[in-house]
Amino acid sequence: MERFAVKGIFVDTPTPNTLRVRDGYMLCEDGRCGAFREAAPAGVPVYDHSGQIITPGFVDLHLHAPQYSYCGTAMDLELLDWLQQYTYPEESHYADADYARAGYGYFVRDLTHSATTRACIFGTLHTDATLELMHQLKAAGLSAFVGKLGMDRNSPDFYRESSPAAGLAETRRWLDTCADEHMLHDGPVRPMITPRFTPSASDEYMKGLGELAAEYKVPAQSHLSENPSEIEWVAALCPGTKYYGESYSRYGLFGGDVPTVMAHCIYSGEEECAAMKANRVMIAHCPTSNENVIAGIAPAAKYLRGGWRIGLGSDVAGGHTLDLFAVMAAAVQVSKLRWRYVDQSEAPLTMTEALYLATVGGGEFWQDFGEQVGLFEPGYAFDALVLDDSHLRSLRSFTPAERLERYAYLGKGALSAKFAQGKKLF
Repeated sequence: MERFAVKGIFVDTPTPNTLRVRDGYMLCEDGRCGAFREAAPAGVPVYDHSGQIITPGFVDLHLHAPQYSYCGTAMDLELLDWLQQYTYPEESHYADADYARAGYGYFVRDLTHSATTRACIFGTLHTDATLELMHQLKAAGLSAFVGKLGMDRNSPDFYRESSPAAGLAETRRWLDTCADEHMLHDGPVRPMITPRFTPSASDEYMKGLGELAAEYKVPAQSHLSENPSEIEWVAALCPGTKYYGESYSRYGLFGGDVPTVMAHCIYSGEEECAAMKANRVMIAHCPTSNENVIAGIAPAAKYLRGGWRIGLGSDVAGGHTLDLFAVMAAAVQVSKLRWRYVDQSEAPLTMTEALYLATVGGGEFWQDFGEQVGLFEPGYAFDALVLDDSHLRSLRSFTPAERLERYAYLGKGALSAKFAQGKKLF
């Protein structure tokens, strides 16, 4: 059993309103947090980061790996135009094994050096490329749920599956390969059923994906109520549904027995919100993407304080950065705009709440699979970020809370070290 300790100023959030700051030593035993001590533990090696802020590793609940190659471009387009003009052409290139290997190599390299230690990731509709992504993430020491996309309608001829039967056969081949490689329910990287969104998956395909999720006992992810035009489109495609979420729930892809992450949830009405809460659907709040593709402002503070399960997502490449510190700052900023212009009964998020969303909030999804994530507490996964804010020094001193806030807002910091499941990545 590997044992070591890390010295520094440990900052975490036992509750959304509690910023806990402790200066001392955190013991790591076999990939999990042990006891916190103010004095150095005897007989174990110590990584000494005295004076540096150490936070739990961050959880990115929603991002698109193949879109990373054009991250930061076409930010003036609305969602549906953006998909047609940029997303589908780029993702289609991942049919080529060499392209997929290189593209995911850049993505995994930069994700490894970001604040993210765990993620829920969309791939493409290509089985072999999705397996390539999973292999690279595993080799990098990151933890992730990864989805092969389901798409058989309303996308270009060059980028959609030929029929529901063909798509389901490929999805089954992917899941069987994951089982053969001991990735179905074991290890840090596992599969996740992923219809891109309701407009791109026919009823027959969606029904089959729900059956596969139940058969293989794997979770699911998709998009929900992101854009008014999208919601109208879903209503036209699914006339028997009362709200967008029912297009998933009628096929068993909306929480309950199938743990589910739904990105955005900006315009969810009362019935949809009630169903999300009852089914323990995980909400991925993606403020940078929502700004860029002109989607809107999600009621994240309402969700957090009202008992919904919610964390943060970068939503690359709708979001322009993998940096979840920047996403934290954006979450606070857009909540202020929502309070000012949409709903003054909903006080803006605080930076402490934003840190909670990035760690404990997103980490709650892993609890569905028996893992404790997001705190420096005994038994929790030892996922940790050592912040280097030396470039942010000025003539005055700052509290740990102020240093964390400056690190998130100013964007000039770096990571001195990163640990994932007790493994030092750098």
